[in-house]
Amino acid sequence: MGDEHDDAAIAERPHLLALGYRMLGTVADAEDAVQETYTRWFGMPEAERAEIVSPRGWLTRTAGRVCLDMLGSARARRERYVGEWLPEPVPAYAFPRASALADTASDPLDHATLDDSISTALLLVLETMTPAERVVFVLHDVFGMSFPEVADTVGRSPAACRQLASSARRRVEEERGRAAPPAEHDSVVRAFASAAAGGDLGALVALLDPEVVLVSDGGGRVSAARRPVVGADNVARFLLGLAAKFPESTAELAPTGDGLAVLVRLGDRLDSVATVAVGDGVITGIRMVRNPDKLTLWS
Repeated sequence: MGDEHDDAAIAERPHLLALGYRMLGTVADAEDAVQETYTRWFGMPEAERAEIVSPRGWLTRTAGRVCLDMLGSARARRERYVGEWLPEPVPAYAFPRASALADTASDPLDHATLDDSISTALLLVLETMTPAERVVFVLHDVFGMSFPEVADTVGRSPAACRQLASSARRRVEEERGRAAPPAEHDSVVRAFASAAAGGDLGALVALLDPEVVLVSDGGGRVSAARRPVVGADNVARFLLGLAAKFPESTAELAPTGDGLAVLVRLGDRLDSVATVAVGDGVITGIRMVRNPDKLTLWS
């Protein structure tokens, strides 16, 4: 029985990684959280583990507590981060879909859409939340955990957790309301990639919102703009300047939770992944991740 129970627990690793990534925003941090969760599981006596009816439930609650602790120190770490910090972009369906991971679909009207792919846009909204708000939202709205279970995980009352989830859900829905439909998003990204590849400044500027913001994350590992680049002309010239600096670079499009993203390669090496926000037919934001520590799943 002990071996079967442990095997069932180990099989939950994809579930826990998907949870940790949504909670923490990078694969490395998610892996650290999962490692700590399993350390606590195997730290229990075998007889105690065997008494746990649902390994998934125990592991999910424990991972939630681990992530809550990690989020408490994450902001201090990011204050020391070199340049701008962005969540790690991942390929579409890098992790199991949320609906496949949820234990329950209780209170369906009190849930965000479970089938959403993981997007940088969503992770950026989660970054604006308090640690407790983020953990409650992910556990309840994304993974379908009941409020009493969430309350036990975060040390709050069910009523307080319901309020936290409601507040978080409003922010997420506001972000969704600004997002372009997938077909429009991908059409604009294709035109953007074509204009950038052709070195056409005018065509590039025309595809950018006048107040567009480009954020570049190098993490001190590679060169990147230390501050956001603002304005259509500035962003277009910045991008064309990069292309001129690296004439051997090639670009391709790949699906992510945000829709098509632009992957830039220097020879065989992936240099950067740029996810794009689109609104009213133009690009309103570009998130360019160059930090190689955040590109591991693309290799």
